Amino acid sequence: MSDQLVPDFTLPATGGVDFKLSAARGKSLVIYFYPKDNTPGCTAESQQFRDLYADFQKAGCEVAGISRDSIKSHENFKSRFSLPFALLADTEETACELFGVIKLKNLYGKQVRGIERSTFVLDKSGVLRREWRGIKADGHAQEVLQFVQNLST
Repeated sequence: MSDQLVPDFTLPATGGVDFKLSAARGKSLVIYFYPKDNTPGCTAESQQFRDLYADFQKAGCEVAGISRDSIKSHENFKSRFSLPFALLADTEETACELFGVIKLKNLYGKQVRGIERSTFVLDKSGVLRREWRGIKADGHAQEVLQFVQNLST
């Protein structure tokens, strides 16, 4: 999917607004998909994006997190950890399908469908420039930031 224009989508976002992908053009955009609000890996990943958010902004980049959790769950998660960026509720798996992040995973010996932790960087024209799939949360936001900083130079 790299180097292709990502098709437009609209999802409900925190703050009572809808996030429309095409409206985000003009800046680079990091979209990170994570399995679930308030779980250890997802919390660590979100906090790392939070802690580097000012650097992403300096590089002309916006950040958005997506999971299948409800807006109510997202609002609590965002507030609890002071996340400065939007969290998008993909309860119908619209963006999940678009980016192909739903995978069968083993959870306590059972096969369950879930989001594979993945991150995508779109340039200011909405073209996918880089993707990371099946990543570990720790240190990942820093790697994404370095890519974004190189993209903007």
